[in-house]
Amino acid sequence: MAWEGFKKKLFSPVVYWNLIAMVLVGIALCIGLWMWMTGYTMHGESVEVPEVKGMMLSDAEYELEKLELLAVVVDSAYVRQQPAGIVLEQTPGVGNRVKSGREIYLTINQKQTPTNTIPDIAGNCSRREAEARLRSLGFKIGPIEFVPGDPDWVIALKVNGREVYTGERVPCDAPVVIVVGNSDISNTEDDFDVLWGDSLGDNSDVMDGYEEEL
Repeated sequence: MAWEGFKKKLFSPVVYWNLIAMVLVGIALCIGLWMWMTGYTMHGESVEVPEVKGMMLSDAEYELEKLELLAVVVDSAYVRQQPAGIVLEQTPGVGNRVKSGREIYLTINQKQTPTNTIPDIAGNCSRREAEARLRSLGFKIGPIEFVPGDPDWVIALKVNGREVYTGERVPCDAPVVIVVGNSDISNTEDDFDVLWGDSLGDNSDVMDGYEEEL
């Protein structure tokens, strides 16, 4: 008897309508979620990234804003031949298709020449070691200058014609002149002094003889 009553309730029209209603609500929720996701992600909508490399930053921002893209400066570099504030690189590159509102990352040319700190080299290492350390730090090496002193030993460093010291900041693009000792120069000067000393000695003898005759 109880089973017969349960079957009647299970297969009653009320249960059928409830099931149908649940299915329809589920379908409606799925359709609504799909439409919301499509609008949120702008599915199928994209724009082509324009070329802003070579433009001034303000011009690049204007061109990107016209396409509803956002310019973001993420890095800077220094190129002497280019004006300050010009766009050197862009990511994504020109021709790529992206969604509206996408950030375009820019590298611009900075206004001031970057500087480096002079390391502790003068009087502490050889010419080869000095060249290797300076190059590893991004310095440019200028012509080598030789002075009397220990051969191949760094005596001083010069930038723009003046001596620079440890810890001093100098422009990265300014060549660093390494002043190196050269024993040949020292010997030449010694020979020069000896030669003139001998000559002066000979001349003094001549002058003494001349005074005796007088």
